[in-house]
Amino acid sequence: MLSSHPPVIALKDIQFSWKAGTPVLDIQELIIRQGEKVFIRGPSGSGKTTLLGLLGGVLTPERGQVAVLGADLNNLSPSKRDHFRAEHIGFIFQMFNLIPYLSVIENVTLPLGFADARKYNIIQTGVEEKQEAIRLLNHLGLTDPELIKRSVTELSIGQQQRVAAARALIGKPDIIIADEPTSALDTDTREAFIKLLFEECEAAGSTLVFVSHDPTLEPLFDRSIPLHTINRMSQHWLAESSNEQETA
Repeated sequence: MLSSHPPVIALKDIQFSWKAGTPVLDIQELIIRQGEKVFIRGPSGSGKTTLLGLLGGVLTPERGQVAVLGADLNNLSPSKRDHFRAEHIGFIFQMFNLIPYLSVIENVTLPLGFADARKYNIIQTGVEEKQEAIRLLNHLGLTDPELIKRSVTELSIGQQQRVAAARALIGKPDIIIADEPTSALDTDTREAFIKLLFEECEAAGSTLVFVSHDPTLEPLFDRSIPLHTINRMSQHWLAESSNEQETA
């Protein structure tokens, strides 16, 4: 049972603002346990990407605690947060953020240059970094050996997405964070990709946090969290909107 697993993410009394006096996020509690595949849903502008920035230590809250794998990210220096993120978290970005002057393989293996723990995980399997990169690409649907010789700028959006996913997964990081990674794909392709992502996360023992505005993806996940149910600022905006409609 997942409930018996320790939390890998624990947010307590978090508040974050881009502009002073205007909080974007006000979250009393968010607990995500080891091995869970969690779907966080919210419309554009609701704070999904901001929340992921807090989970990854890219952003720090004005108040509250962000604990990831038992480490309080607020108490780490910026450089230590960067190192922690590289070692333990794989990101799949909405815009992929691939490096155009690197090959497909070099893009996939790039995190290993900053993460000794992830590099060690590959060494333990007895394969080379390139072999593991090719395995991930093949499993995610890039099976044509000619494709991986191309520049990432020559790949389709769907192919770039798979390269970005392989980069996040390489070295079996503890947590995979995915920010709207399937928004450019059709329904059938989205579901097939997510199932492959699940298989890799389960094999690695990674926890998956996946955010999207698309409610049709919810049934695929262990747990779904509408962001407005945990973000008190969203609840405030919804109440204000309801009051305005009633008085109109």
